[in-house]
Amino acid sequence: MTATPAGGAAASFLQVQGLSVAAGTTRLVQDLSFEIARGECLGVIGESGSGKTMAARAILGLLPPGIQVDTGRIQLDGEDLLTASPQRLRALRGPCVGMVFQEPLVSLNPAHRIGTQIAEGLRLHTGLTSQEIKDRSLAMLERIGIADPSRCLKAYPHEFSGGMRQRIMLASVMLLNPRMLIADEPTTALDTLTQREVLDLMQELAREHGTSILLITHNLGLISRYAQRAIVMRQGRAVETGEVARLLREPAHEYTRTLIEAMPRRTASVASKAGATPALIEVRDLHVRYPGARAGLFGRRPAQHAVQGVNLRIHDGETVAVVGGSGSGKTSLGRALLQLTPAAQGEVRFRGTSVRATDPQGLQRFRMACQLVFQDPYSSLNPKHRVSAIVAEPLQLLPGLDARAARLRVEQVLEEVGLASLGRRFPHELSGGQRQRVAIARAIVRRPAFVVADEPVSALDMTIQAQVLALFRALQQHHGFACLFISHDLAAVEQVADRVIVMQHGRIVEEGSRDQIFDAPGHPYTAQLLQATPRLSHSTSPALAGPVDKPTP
Repeated sequence: MTATPAGGAAASFLQVQGLSVAAGTTRLVQDLSFEIARGECLGVIGESGSGKTMAARAILGLLPPGIQVDTGRIQLDGEDLLTASPQRLRALRGPCVGMVFQEPLVSLNPAHRIGTQIAEGLRLHTGLTSQEIKDRSLAMLERIGIADPSRCLKAYPHEFSGGMRQRIMLASVMLLNPRMLIADEPTTALDTLTQREVLDLMQELAREHGTSILLITHNLGLISRYAQRAIVMRQGRAVETGEVARLLREPAHEYTRTLIEAMPRRTASVASKAGATPALIEVRDLHVRYPGARAGLFGRRPAQHAVQGVNLRIHDGETVAVVGGSGSGKTSLGRALLQLTPAAQGEVRFRGTSVRATDPQGLQRFRMACQLVFQDPYSSLNPKHRVSAIVAEPLQLLPGLDARAARLRVEQVLEEVGLASLGRRFPHELSGGQRQRVAIARAIVRRPAFVVADEPVSALDMTIQAQVLALFRALQQHHGFACLFISHDLAAVEQVADRVIVMQHGRIVEEGSRDQIFDAPGHPYTAQLLQATPRLSHSTSPALAGPVDKPTP
């Protein structure tokens, strides 16, 4: 199946014909063909393992060891890349084709300053002097919205947020004015505002220089906003291609319809319990501060106020979502509620009792009644332990539970999360969605009263995200635990939340029911977050055209 640009073959800048990529006898990409016109943005969408990244890396000759192009042709402006020498490919990378990777902290060398890394391409591919390179670097950093470009050149990657690091990666690539840009999941872990800023900037820079874009993502909303045409990939094959508007409005392949239907949708909310029953968790005037970085030999910069004067009540069985940009204090609030981060001021009460004032035994009982689901299950699961042992670990301190009862409890929970047959596996043998199910199973195996879910679906594909969110909602309804759902994904929040609080600069700027926040936001910042969230409109996609589920009055 070939994706042909509107302008025809003559307008094509990149042509991929019959591309197959293999690891030994396993085909990772099979008979893939597409074209990209000059100045066009082509989207590639599919789940993890669909072959999106392998196809993109094959263009640049950057496939991992043991993986090679089996058959096919890749022509860039008429030049065959598969027969090009390594020296020629190195000359093309950067000035001709640039690539922005998914995780900038991995792509940026933590041991080198930003100035050294951002200037590397100019040093290798141009004859500019050191001063000219510095001037161009400063101009580009200013162009992408870095407040103090001179300080940025002297700083290290860890001194910047994820959004700033992604901007710096984009700047280093666009400094060479490439004729084509490959963006591989460039905004997966970014909040909606930063995501929109980075992608708008990428699109603007590409238009200025006439750059073609290959946008790889699992987010259909981003494809609908930024791409003119799209390829839908599954198991290494292109199952459908075409104009984005047509593809989303009239999907021809069942898998495309499945992706569209997996977009989060609003579900029924439980009736508000505020005032009806005592709060399970109550937060009063909570402040969290982090010490400032060292300044000189003896000095320190001012402390960072992560959470400032937060008041919050969460009732049994209720899901309260916390949304906001990176650095708004969402995670600090969740960790402070669980006493994992010390509060500088304020009080957290659990079932009417102050957590800070309780004795060590009381604090332990509180922590046993609360659980945490981390954002990245791969780093939070012990790679040396099997799934059943990981899930069983929280039961070690549960009184009155013998080994047989613990084993039965683990088997029951694994069955509830759909992993009944995978208890003997290790984390690396599971997919991302399965690992997140393990993290959820570990959190609920003690039958907790309160769960903090910190960005539990931010890095998952749409179909896997839909499964995990539906599972989480079903488990909550079955077991009745309350939940603080921390997320920058407003679409996911709309599906699971009963109430929503919006945080900015450590403060709550708006709070209300899910329907109130999404249908009639009262604060400008909330409106900005909603406007920045990429969505498929009901008119664009019939799969989303059904009535929105509303709570029963």
